[in-house]
Amino acid sequence: MAVTGTATIAGYLVARRVLDEAEILNLAVHPGHLRRGLGTELVRDLLADLARAGARRVFLEVRASNLGAQALYRRLGFQSMGRRLGYYSNPREDALILSRELAAS
Repeated sequence: MAVTGTATIAGYLVARRVLDEAEILNLAVHPGHLRRGLGTELVRDLLADLARAGARRVFLEVRASNLGAQALYRRLGFQSMGRRLGYYSNPREDALILSRELAAS
């Protein structure tokens, strides 16, 4: 079968769970799909899946300068737990550690 045209991945989320803890490793939304609620939907779906799988807490790191991502995570109930100095490179920057508890399902 021949495929014509191009496809765009609108967004993705990568996470892992070990026992009752989980971590969001990466969340990205294509620039052409920003501000449409896709990031919120991806995180909400993940949180529900993790709760069903038995996770009780979710962690993540976010660049200190990424105010948009911080606002998204805070709207979804994440709270600041600390800071990792010089965590990111290119450019060198601190990471904020955020976490959120999940309700048992």
